[in-house]
Amino acid sequence: MTAHYPVLQVIVPLLAAPFCLVLRIPRLVAIFAILVSATAFLISTALLQQVLSHGIVIYELGGWAAPWGIEYRIDQLNGYLLVLISGISTVVLIAAQSSIGRELPENRHTFFYTAYLLCLTGLLGILVTGDAFNLFVFLEIASLSSYILIALGTDRRALTASYQYLIMGTIGATFIIIGVGLMYMMTGTLNMHDLSQRLPEIYKSRTVLCAFGFFIVGVCLKLALFPLHLWLPNAYAYAPSIATAFLAATSTKVAVYVLIRFIFSIFGINFVITSLPLSEIFLVLALAGIFAASISAIYQLNIKRLFAYSSIAQIGYMILGLAIGTQLGLTATLLHLFNHALMKGALFLAIGAVVYRINSSQLHHYAGLGKKMPWTMSAIVVGGLSLIGVPLTVGFVSKWYLVTALLDKGWWPVAVLVLLSSLLAVVYVWRIVEWIYFTPPRIILTDIQEAPLSQLIPIWLLVLANLYFGVDTRLTVGVSKLAAQSLFGVTL
Repeated sequence: MTAHYPVLQVIVPLLAAPFCLVLRIPRLVAIFAILVSATAFLISTALLQQVLSHGIVIYELGGWAAPWGIEYRIDQLNGYLLVLISGISTVVLIAAQSSIGRELPENRHTFFYTAYLLCLTGLLGILVTGDAFNLFVFLEIASLSSYILIALGTDRRALTASYQYLIMGTIGATFIIIGVGLMYMMTGTLNMHDLSQRLPEIYKSRTVLCAFGFFIVGVCLKLALFPLHLWLPNAYAYAPSIATAFLAATSTKVAVYVLIRFIFSIFGINFVITSLPLSEIFLVLALAGIFAASISAIYQLNIKRLFAYSSIAQIGYMILGLAIGTQLGLTATLLHLFNHALMKGALFLAIGAVVYRINSSQLHHYAGLGKKMPWTMSAIVVGGLSLIGVPLTVGFVSKWYLVTALLDKGWWPVAVLVLLSSLLAVVYVWRIVEWIYFTPPRIILTDIQEAPLSQLIPIWLLVLANLYFGVDTRLTVGVSKLAAQSLFGVTL
């Protein structure tokens, strides 16, 4: 059975999704979805242990050897992310039943879990596959189900947000498939490992440059890199809270993985550095995104939109690590990719708990909730401190490695800008703290109670993870370093 773990990682949630429609009873479907996601988490944990102990795991579908058949290929990088995505999914699903019970009519619950498991399938499939076209297929599975999850929101603006995401996501997907098609035209293969062997012979071809350009722009649209981020704020603001928590913690991280995989494993860092000024482009866009999104976050009145803009800024930090072009910079990116998922998962689950109680995500409705919902509000504060980068949180670890990588490169002015950008995070986090603890209530809070345990437990699991991995960094830093060394071709 262990030999089939790579394909089971995808098959289990894929087959479970339509089965939700058969079960139909919301409570049974909720329990079933948690079990499916937990199974995926156990499989991904076993795969990561296998990779760390024995090296790369290769699985040939149908017994057809690559490049003729589709190959699943798992190394330190995607093994690490498989654990993250499936783990976040499981924690979020624990809070899902009570949350969507308040936000969605009962006849939509089954559709929600079906779309959720399909989205999980797509995200896990993107990570495990070693075939470029197969990656595109899984990307579309994840995207289409994401559009559904967003559109299920009861606010009518959720439909507009989903439609906007659909249009921009389709443009991104079109660019990606054009890039894949051009690579296939030049090499005759879709296997990623095979592509990495054949592309160096034709690096000077204009077709390869066009393929790379199309692919990079398409992926950057999917990961919401500034200024291709316009779909993200509304999508996060008007989707059901559980969908927002899941997508914010996972989907953009997987898109960053795709970018890293193609830059380092397929095209190669030497091609990227010598053929295109990608480092300079990423540096400018990353810094612009960090400051523009952080300033926008300060002026938001909806707390979901506030943290959506914060996510755009955090993506800027990840791309900045790539722009450095060093092993330490890539380590910082991979580390922040993991840590940001913990931050945003905790924050959006906590916001979902507030929506459960007061049916609003408007910031002025948070006034006075510090006394009524102390555990939930404390979770938001800890998540906010992690975004700022306060010591003993995962955010501090991420920024420490990023600033260290910048200084090691000699980019001290950029390091100063990163530190200054943290002050903007202080401003918008303080706005939230001020409303929660120091502003008189604007609504009657007599009947407001703390969030139920079904929501508090998953919230605090992620909050404690923010604190634990901010102190004990052996797993996150260790695996990030191993993955970065592997991508840079360092023999271990």
